[in-house]
Order: sequence, then C-alpha cells, then structure tokens
Amino acid sequence: MYELGRTKRASHAYSFDDVAIAPTRRTRSESEVDLTWKIDAVTFDVPIVAAPMDSVMSPATVIRMGELGGLGVLNLEGLWTRYEDPQPQYELLTQECDQVTATRRLQEIYAEPVKAELIRDRLAEVRAAGVPVAGSLSPARTLEFADVIERAGLDFFVIRGTTVSAEHVGGDDTLNLKDFIYRLDTPVLVGGVASYRAAQHLMRAGAAGVLVGFGGGATHTTSDVLGIEVPMASAVAVVAEARRDYLEESGGRYVHIIADGAVGKSGAIAKAIACGADAVMVGSPLARATEAPARGWHWGAGAWHEQLPRGERSFFEQVGTLAEVIHGPSRVPDGTMNLAGGLRKAMALTGYTDIKSFQRIDLILH
Repeated sequence: MYELGRTKRASHAYSFDDVAIAPTRRTRSESEVDLTWKIDAVTFDVPIVAAPMDSVMSPATVIRMGELGGLGVLNLEGLWTRYEDPQPQYELLTQECDQVTATRRLQEIYAEPVKAELIRDRLAEVRAAGVPVAGSLSPARTLEFADVIERAGLDFFVIRGTTVSAEHVGGDDTLNLKDFIYRLDTPVLVGGVASYRAAQHLMRAGAAGVLVGFGGGATHTTSDVLGIEVPMASAVAVVAEARRDYLEESGGRYVHIIADGAVGKSGAIAKAIACGADAVMVGSPLARATEAPARGWHWGAGAWHEQLPRGERSFFEQVGTLAEVIHGPSRVPDGTMNLAGGLRKAMALTGYTDIKSFQRIDLILH
C-alpha cells in the first residue's frame, strides 16, 4: 500500500503493458497446443468471446463467430432489437462527423425503444443456424426483459455493465442477481468486476462466469468520465485469487474468468490467460473484419447513454475477414489478426499445451 496522505492509502496495480510472459526451459510444436475452452456443456475451439457491441455483432456475425469456434454475443438492447431493419441507422452512424455530432446521433438513434418481439426473433435466427446462442443486457434492463430471456432458450446469458455487483442498493425494481440466476435455467456471465470481494459475491450468487474489466477498452472513456479504472493484469490476477478461494469454499465449483477490456491484440490475450483468465471478450479486433456491420466504425454501450456518455466512436481500418482476424493468416505485424494463432504460438514457445496449465506460467514486470 502507498500513502497518498495521512489517512488515504492506495494500492499499486499493473496493466497488461506492464507485464510480460517469462520464457521457460521448454518449447513445443504448435500442433500440440489445445486452445479449446469448455464452459457448462459447451466446448469452444478458441477461448474468444465477441463483445456484444452493435459495431461488430449482428445476427450474421454472431453466427459466423460460432462457426469459427468462438462465442458471439448479441446486444439485446442494441440496434437489432430496436429496429426491424437497422441498416439506415448504420448508414447514419458510419458517416464522417465530429465526436459531438456522433454522440448526439448515437443518443437519438438509441432512443428508439427495445422491442421484446425483436429480441425473440433475433435469438431464434441465431439458434436456427445451429451455433451457441448468447445475448446480453445491462443490469438495468435485465428484469424488464426477464420473461423473454427465460423463454428464449439461450445457451448463455450475459449481464454486462460498467461495474456490476451482487449487492446493488436502492430502488424497488433492483435486480436481485442471486434470485435471478436461480430462476434462470441458463448459465449467466456477469461483469464487469475488478476486485476480490466483488468477484466472490458474483460467484456466490451463482454466476457461471465473471467478466473482469469494464469492457470497450478501445472506445470507452470511463476513466475520464467517472474516474473508475483498474489496470487489467492486476484485475484478472486478483479475481483469479477470488476464484481459487471460492473453489475451495464451494467444494469444487469452478467459475470461469473472462477478461473484458484491453485485450485487442493476441499478445494481450496471452497475458490475460497467463494472469488467470479462461477466455477473453474482444471488440476492436472484430471491428477490423470486413463483415463488421459498422464497416470499421466502433462504439460501445456507454457511447449512447442519454445522460452521461462514456465512450467514443472510433474508426479501425478493415484488414481482413472475420476468419482471418480469428484464425489468420495475418497481414499485419501488430497482433490484431490471427488472434488464436498468436495465442497458440505463445503457448508453444513457452512449452504449454492447454489453457489451464498456461494460467500457471511466470510473468515478468518491466
């Protein structure tokens, strides 16, 4: 602990840029590395979850993400559940303009109400494709659409907010996370969290997975607007400690950790898993895919908040197909393509064969 004054202390924390993976005495062939990730009854070929952001996830790209062996998550309070055909809205949101105009336009377009029947229809479209079905709502909207979610036949339900707790205080319609998860016969992934105690509370509430971080790392301005930020290497490591203690406390119930934020490059993905994550949730690399519905423009849920926007619309050059972004081949040297290949190479060069064992690798501070 560090003293800021006589009565105020602060802890030191590290980002992924502050750490590096330590080489080991052994290397192995990439063909021996297994990247599969199993959560609940579903096994994924790669530990990559596509963030529920309208700029990257449409029903079509959710399906494509599933075909590529990852998990695509549809934003259930986004454009696709507000508009029968959101293409005119995408056209407006992908025009060149200044940040103030872009934010005002986002607020106006997202003022359209979410429609329960569109939630039902979009999820049915994904289910018909034969890939895992996952949708996301913010904590504030989860109770409002709880009945729709319960009937939707989801494989995973994601509750994703700036920061989420199991002990939110105030309001008559406050989400009781423990009761909601108990009623819902679907694994629930909840976040973001960045502390030991908050993570344990979510685990005790029954979460199947915990999202670590505040998401939208490449576009959010949460630190500027709210002053809230936790460097991701420390956040993941602390939540991994909480998971270890909860595993013992619960008699063996394993809760998955998903790093959500600052994992836009394959090297950062490798570091996230080395810190204790089981998978990562990515957004900005997918904005570079030619299939991305916003054609390189990228924004998160915080960007269109009606009272306090805390995200920006950003542009990323499109570099290849979604398949190339996930599995390669890469045509850029910065780690934003062939995400799975970069992770596989890192594991092979350090002698590890699976995600679980790679979580135990040593790290270096620099």
